[in-house]
Amino acid sequence: MTKACPAQFSFKDHNGCSLDLTPGKVVCVGRNYAEHAKELGNPVPKTPLFFIKPKTAIVDLEPEFKMPLTSEPCHFETEIAVLIGKQLKSSICNEVSRSDTEVENAIAGYGIALDLTLRQLQNKLKAKGHPWEIAKSFDGACPMGAFYTGNLKPNEVGLECSVNEEVRQRGFAIEMIVGIVDLLKLITQYFTLEPGDVVMTGTPAGVGPLIFDDKFECKLLRNNHDGNVSELVKYNSLVKN
Repeated sequence: MTKACPAQFSFKDHNGCSLDLTPGKVVCVGRNYAEHAKELGNPVPKTPLFFIKPKTAIVDLEPEFKMPLTSEPCHFETEIAVLIGKQLKSSICNEVSRSDTEVENAIAGYGIALDLTLRQLQNKLKAKGHPWEIAKSFDGACPMGAFYTGNLKPNEVGLECSVNEEVRQRGFAIEMIVGIVDLLKLITQYFTLEPGDVVMTGTPAGVGPLIFDDKFECKLLRNNHDGNVSELVKYNSLVKN
């Protein structure tokens, strides 16, 4: 497997400035886009699935990231990443009534990250009813880019991912089974989100295998809801081994 160096990773904003947040856990959401669930032959759930990547999984998306050292195919899943800037305490042991405004105010920024997945291993684990972590939480399994910290509403966010100049994935928050604000509310029913935690919000259809020397171009988009989509941040990366 690749070796990540968590101490070297630090959050940056879209202008390249460091953000005063220490990387924490990465809460991942499975099957939050109906078309992605269908492309993998999975049932479309009423509520998404959750799993966690440790901070040792986080590496820089740019200018390059490494494939895991394994003969198994490794797939990429491009996702909108939500950086938490204020604590959202779990309500499982506390009576918490949380407004949309409180949740939105806890968001420090939006970015793009990849959920790298050892697909054959994941399928074997799923068939046995076992957890997926070893297929998704290895060192280097979460290449992560800079975060847009400007004014942006949760229902305006979108993403696009091209591999070797071919668009492979494109999706928007309004297409999610559970939207970003409701997703954070759902997560914090069970556990607390701390400053520096990141929530990966699920991937749209179009996932596929990583190939050495693939060129990735990912974009964080704003859906203006008037038929216009604008580019907020562009990320360029090369797959290395």
